[in-house]
Amino acid sequence: MRTRPWAETYSQGELMATKSNKLGAKKGESKSSKKGGAAKKAAKSGTTKSTAKAAAEKLAALRATPLPRVLKEPESPMPAQHIEKPGLEAELKLKPRFKAPHYKGSGKLLDRAALITGGDSGIGRAVAVLFAREGADVGLVYLPEEQVDAETTRAAVEREGRRALLIPGDVRESGFCREAVERTVEEFGKLDILVNNAAFQQHQESIEDVSDEQFDKTFRTNIYGYFYMTKAALAHMTRGACIINTGSITGLEGSKELLDYSATKGAIHAFTKSLAQNLVERRIRVNCVAPGPVWTPLNPADKEPEDVAEFGADTPFKRPAQPEEMAPAYVFFASEADSSYITGEVLTLLGGDTTAG
Repeated sequence: MRTRPWAETYSQGELMATKSNKLGAKKGESKSSKKGGAAKKAAKSGTTKSTAKAAAEKLAALRATPLPRVLKEPESPMPAQHIEKPGLEAELKLKPRFKAPHYKGSGKLLDRAALITGGDSGIGRAVAVLFAREGADVGLVYLPEEQVDAETTRAAVEREGRRALLIPGDVRESGFCREAVERTVEEFGKLDILVNNAAFQQHQESIEDVSDEQFDKTFRTNIYGYFYMTKAALAHMTRGACIINTGSITGLEGSKELLDYSATKGAIHAFTKSLAQNLVERRIRVNCVAPGPVWTPLNPADKEPEDVAEFGADTPFKRPAQPEEMAPAYVFFASEADSSYITGEVLTLLGGDTTAG
């Protein structure tokens, strides 16, 4: 049975208390009071055993306690915090939730090999953890400056009993994308699942404010990178493999201050549908998850603190999603058991917004 997060904390405290009791026996009793000292030691030993037994019973009870039916996720306002790009999850005051304690693995992806771009944090981290929980080994692509986040994700994957391969680099470079795929195949022996998830965004009030450099970086990260990774991956994919792209509500409804970003997301949706048609005879499925607002480093690295505080507050749920709420959709698309007849779909996860698309 999986240990509950609160049980983990509780057990550590209990174990510390137990250890303290074991080490707390006083040493320096006089020779003239050996019998009394022996009696005290016996009493303390009994107390220690009793405390340890009580701690074990409490821990067992906590582990047996069912999770609440509905997890309470953080609500708006979010912390009013701005972080520097590219945005490290480690620097966020409120850490995005990725552990998905309600989710129980069932071997849907047993011994599959996956490669996730933007896999160090946010949605990518949550997807990596659930893929591992379902039995997959995972390669993680991320920028070199995001190493601290990638290490955390690797540890989370390994706690699920699977392997994680760290591949730092920039998806804007086609050569690196080929290298990332080759390293994954070399490490795991194959490549079954590609998740294109890396993204760059920068709000601007008008089109005049979008520099040529920003426009180029947004497109090269968000759509060139998807194209490069897909082209490299297909050389190693066989029947039953799949590609999952990360789109966005902005690609469906537009966003007046994300002109270039929303354009790339619209392109990703069209790329998904076109590629699905192109690969259907090879029995390689291609689908897209299009989230609404999700609490990841992406927006705190792009907005002023007062805007970050209101992020997601305009959804019917009155809050942004947490990455752990997005990740099961990626498992759904990755699993032949769940979606073998589904390709070319754009699945919206919008927190109750029903107007997109």
